[in-house]
Amino acid sequence: MSLLDHIQGTAALPEIFLVVAAMALLMFGVFREKSADIVNIAAIVVLGIAVAMVIWGGEGRQEAFGGSLVIDTFARFMKVLTLFGSAVAIVLSVNFMKTEKIERFEYPILVLLATAGMMIMISANDLVALYMGLELQSLALYVVAAIDRDKAKSSEAGLKYFVLGALSSGMLLYGASLIYGFTGHVAFPEIARALAAGEPGLGLIFGLVFLIAGLAFKVSAVPFHMWTPDVYEGAPTPVAAFFAAAPKIAAMALFVRAMLAPFSGVLPDWQQILVFISIASMVLGAFAAIGQTNIKRLVAYSSIGHMGYALIGLAAGSPEGVRSVVIYMTIYLIMTLGTFACILAMRRKDGQVETISDLAGLARTNGLHAFFLAVFMFSLAGIPPLAGFFAKYFIFMAAIKANLVTLAVIGVLASVVGAVYYIRIVKLMYFDEPAERFEPMVTEVKAVVVLAGLFVLLFALFPQPLNSLAEAAAASLF
Repeated sequence: MSLLDHIQGTAALPEIFLVVAAMALLMFGVFREKSADIVNIAAIVVLGIAVAMVIWGGEGRQEAFGGSLVIDTFARFMKVLTLFGSAVAIVLSVNFMKTEKIERFEYPILVLLATAGMMIMISANDLVALYMGLELQSLALYVVAAIDRDKAKSSEAGLKYFVLGALSSGMLLYGASLIYGFTGHVAFPEIARALAAGEPGLGLIFGLVFLIAGLAFKVSAVPFHMWTPDVYEGAPTPVAAFFAAAPKIAAMALFVRAMLAPFSGVLPDWQQILVFISIASMVLGAFAAIGQTNIKRLVAYSSIGHMGYALIGLAAGSPEGVRSVVIYMTIYLIMTLGTFACILAMRRKDGQVETISDLAGLARTNGLHAFFLAVFMFSLAGIPPLAGFFAKYFIFMAAIKANLVTLAVIGVLASVVGAVYYIRIVKLMYFDEPAERFEPMVTEVKAVVVLAGLFVLLFALFPQPLNSLAEAAAASLF
């Protein structure tokens, strides 16, 4: 049987295209001096073509490589989000890398390879594909985190992420081997059939716990969140934006598929674990961010909290729950990219600043910057009528329908606590004495800020398209 027969049509074509394009760009970068600009533009074009291939690559459910990868509506939607997040991260990085004199043609290539890994994660339909996708993504991200080699903080961020990532990979592999040992299968449909045939043994539950631990690390959920604040603070700002956007979407998509496809028959066993992780993430995200002085650390704790909210939808284990996760992750992606674009614009003549106190009186020195940052802060806090409110609304409604009322109530209370540090930033920008003025925003950063801000502001008027897409994506998993 030929390789093309294995691929079965065009199912895995976007992933193959990304990897081949990354290799071609690597060769181009090696043999041509000062190629970073061309490679950046080419990488964005490659991601755009991959989006088109995902959207027009066929309809319905497709399989590739003997069922190891599955392409359904859920996978297509999450892949488009991931590709979009990666492309915006490259756009945000171009000017920053030049100004900081850390421009390297390898950066967009590593982003492409990480994105290929994320797309394999989203489509993974067995434990081997799941691990392969995770590792392809992680190996590229370890390097990207330490891309600013001359700064101790960036090297430290890369090293911390590498050490903790290796630990989480070990836990995930151990869990996968236990699941394989007790069911005799690695494919998700086969595991589901084996579980349906008999009572799950204690060994399988242990395997499931380790698998969840490995996946929780990738979405930076408590108690596997330790790397997040240090990596966000230490990595260059556009790299932190990339970490907060695309990999989170892919990891959450993998989490959803890895729980619901093989283990829907043992929902009560993993639901209680997810409820605990969700509560711990929301509470830590709400309280730990209050004392932060660095805005990137604050956003890191905020993202831990947001993953806790998204896990509420997964814990519900229902089509409504998955729909709410898809809506939540879409809105989270756009809010986060907008927020990081605002952080990137915090630049003075002597360089980038990251302290929250540097935002004092911003409304009087740069009204547009202050307005949109306030919009993102209110949206992250879940204040109506902004997009962030609807994200949380759908999540809490799904939890209530699944009889997880206590979880929804804790989520609402954590939101109230979390609003404190978001509103503090808005108060600082609008009511404090102005600090030194920032440099004017770069065109591409301003474009990301304005477009993301308009989405957050106007979502309430046009929620239906996203709602319909999320419903179709959720339906394809059940």
